[in-house]
Amino acid sequence: MNVASLTEQPSILKSAALLPPRLSLGTTMVVHGLSKLRKEGTEQTAGFFEQVGLKPARPLVLATGITELIAGVSAILGFATRPAALGVLVTQAFAIAKVHGSKGFDNTKGGFEFNLALCSIALGLLLRGPGQLSVHSALERKVKRKELRRLRLLPRQRSRSLLLDLLG
Repeated sequence: MNVASLTEQPSILKSAALLPPRLSLGTTMVVHGLSKLRKEGTEQTAGFFEQVGLKPARPLVLATGITELIAGVSAILGFATRPAALGVLVTQAFAIAKVHGSKGFDNTKGGFEFNLALCSIALGLLLRGPGQLSVHSALERKVKRKELRRLRLLPRQRSRSLLLDLLG
């Protein structure tokens, strides 16, 4: 039996490989962010934040909700994926440290199993970037085409490429 390695698979499969992690992380973060930004969600979460010692609770809830929402949309689109992944890592690290860590690993007992899965996906995107099927990749191709057309790298194009590389 001939087993093909990832490098031998068709390019469309390699291009699509980062879509499932991006979409699952993105949709999860959008849902959690929106739930914190709704009026009743903000009030409920602020009460919870105060119970676990996170103060001032309301501004922290809003900051967390906005971070989760933006990180989710960024992951889904595949634009600014690395900063989004970093935001997920920070919010989930706080969730583990303040809420889930003391309850052990098991998610059914309030543990950090789910948060760890989100951190793992975010770490993968932080290290690898969004992949070929992303807004980032489309913008990068456009910038590189402009650079090639001019047959030289102008400082402006180089800074755009560098910025795109950093955003991942």
